[in-house]
Amino acid sequence: MIPHSVPRVLRLGPARLTAGLDHTRRLDLPAHRTLHGDQVPRTLDDIIAQVEEVDMRGRGGAAFPFARKLRAVADAAGSGECVVLVNGAEGEPASSKDAMLLVRNPHLVLDGAVLAAEALNAREVVVATVAGEVAESSITAAVAERRAANVAGAAESRIGIRVVGLQERFISGEGGALVRAVNGLEPVPPGRKRRASTSGVDGLPTLLSNTETYAQLAVLAELGAEQYAKVGTTREPGTVLLTVSGGAANPAVVEAPTGTRLIDVLDVCEAEIGDGVLIGGYHGAWLDARTAMSAIVSREGMKQAGGSLGAGIVVPLGDSTCPVGEAARVAAYLAAQSSGQCGPCRLGLPDVARGLTALADGTGSIDAVRRSVRAVERRGACFHPDGTARFVLSSLDAFEEDIALHLEHGSCGRPVRGVLPMPEREDEPEYRLEVDWTRCQGHGLCAHLLPEFVQLDDYGFPSFSTVPGWMYKEARRAVDMCPALALRVAEAG
Repeated sequence: MIPHSVPRVLRLGPARLTAGLDHTRRLDLPAHRTLHGDQVPRTLDDIIAQVEEVDMRGRGGAAFPFARKLRAVADAAGSGECVVLVNGAEGEPASSKDAMLLVRNPHLVLDGAVLAAEALNAREVVVATVAGEVAESSITAAVAERRAANVAGAAESRIGIRVVGLQERFISGEGGALVRAVNGLEPVPPGRKRRASTSGVDGLPTLLSNTETYAQLAVLAELGAEQYAKVGTTREPGTVLLTVSGGAANPAVVEAPTGTRLIDVLDVCEAEIGDGVLIGGYHGAWLDARTAMSAIVSREGMKQAGGSLGAGIVVPLGDSTCPVGEAARVAAYLAAQSSGQCGPCRLGLPDVARGLTALADGTGSIDAVRRSVRAVERRGACFHPDGTARFVLSSLDAFEEDIALHLEHGSCGRPVRGVLPMPEREDEPEYRLEVDWTRCQGHGLCAHLLPEFVQLDDYGFPSFSTVPGWMYKEARRAVDMCPALALRVAEAG
C-alpha cells in the first residue's frame, strides 16, 4: 500500500487533478490560486448543465450520476437547509487517491465542495477523513488558510467548513456508515437503506460524494465542458485517478485520461501482471493476464473486460507470490472488518474465509467455498457480504490452476509474500481457548464450531490451536455455547 502520508503521483497525458504537483509536495492556497485562479460562483442550473454535458459520475465506486444527486438534494431541501459531505474516509487498503488529494491538493477538493454548497444554499461543508492521518492535518490546515484569507467573500464566510476525523475501517467509507459517524453514532451501515439526499448529516438533505468527485467538479468549472472533454473518451470524457500497488515496483496514484490502455498504466508503474490484476479493490474482481493486456481504463472498458473500474484500484499480483494464499489473507481481513450486524457478516464471512484458507492449506474444497459464498450473497444488511463474495468467487475462477496444485500437493510452491495491500497497523492479537477440566464433559460442540482450531481425542476431549484475531468472535461464540461452561478465551501470551 502507498503510505497515506506520502502519496506518489505519476501521470499519462495532461495534468488536471495533479497539476502543479511536480514541483511541490502540497499546493497551499496562494499556489493553488496561481494555478487554478479564483473560484467563480455558479447557479445550480449552470452546474447541473455542465455536469450533464460530460456525464460526470461519482468516483467512489458506484459511478452514480452526479447531476441526479444535485437535483435530489435540491428537491429535498426546497427552501430549507442542506449539507455538502465530502467522503474522504477511504477504508479500502488498496486505495490512496483520496488521501493524495487531501494531502497534496486539498484546495481543489474544497473548491468543488464550496461550489456545490453555494449553488445549493447549503448550511455547511463537512469533510470526513481518517483521524490521525496526514490527510486530516492537511485538509484542516487548508480550511484555516481559507478562513484567514477570507476567500470567496460572503459565500465562503456564510458556508462553514468542518473537518471530521473517523476511525479507519473497511466499511467506514460506506455512505450510511459515514453519515452515522458524522452524526456521532456508531460508524456502521444503518441496515435499512436511507438516502443521504433525503436525510443525512443532522437529518438534513445531504450531497454525499467522494473526494475525487468534488475535485473533478472544480476542474470542470474551471475549464468548462468543452475543454474538459478534450481528453478521454467521447462517452466518458476527462481523466481518472488510479491507485496502482501490489506487485508494482513503482506504486503510485496515476492520473490518466479515460480510454488509456491498462497495460500502459502498469508499465509506467513498472508492474508485472503475473497471475492477474485485481480491479476495483477488495470488492472487485480479477482480470487474467490476457484480458488485462487488452483492457481499457474506463467504466465501459472494464465492464467489457469482466471487471468494474470502481474507485480506480489496480493491483497487479505478479508471479512471485502464492495467489491462493494472498486471496485467503484478504478474505480473512474482510471477515474481520464486518460490522457484525447480520448473520451473513457475523457468521457467514468467517466461514468463507476459513474455506479459502483451507484451500490454501490444501485441505479444503472449492465446492465448500462456493456453498459458503451462496449462504451470504444478497442476504446482508449492507454491501459488504456481496462485495466479499464477488472477490472470493473471482479468486476461485482466476486461480483455478493454482488451487488444483494446492489440493494435489498442499502448495503451489510459492510463499505468501503479502503483496496485496493491508492496513499499516500493529499485528492483531492472537487468542487461545482454555478449558476447566473439572467441568468439561466432552460434548465436542467447540470442535464443531471451530473445527480448524479444536481437535478432539479418542474420548471426545478437546485440544486447542491458537485462534487468530479475526476469529475472535467465533471463539467467543464457542465459549458462550459450551453446555458445561468449561471454556474461556484469553489473549495468547
